[in-house]
Amino acid sequence: MTQRYATIITDDDGRDIVSTIGEFEHAPPPPRLGWIEPAAPGVLIGMVRDAAGGFGFPQSGIGGQAIGLVLARLKAQASVAKRAGAAKPAATAKPKRAKRARKKTARSKKPAGSAQKAGRAAGDAVAKATVDG
Repeated sequence: MTQRYATIITDDDGRDIVSTIGEFEHAPPPPRLGWIEPAAPGVLIGMVRDAAGGFGFPQSGIGGQAIGLVLARLKAQASVAKRAGAAKPAATAKPKRAKRARKKTARSKKPAGSAQKAGRAAGDAVAKATVDG
């Protein structure tokens, strides 16, 4: 029969936190960090030991009302910054740069295959001279 064991560590605040969980058929392995104790089936990694000795996820330290106040302050700062950005006169704005015109490249008026034909004809003449000679 397998038994679930949890590795418990202590964080900076002095709370006991579940670090790892494993299932073993015999005795648990020796702990590398913290200590090991049997864990109930509902215990998950990251849970904190509560006052009753059980485990649960920690409650957030900031209430919903405090988060609302922080968000309201951030929105107010953003709107003030937006108004300050719109108050700049247009005279200080830099004009947009015009796009540069691309240089046109001159193309050869000779057909593409004419150089190959001339080279092939010269090569054939040299080959014929070496075979006849």
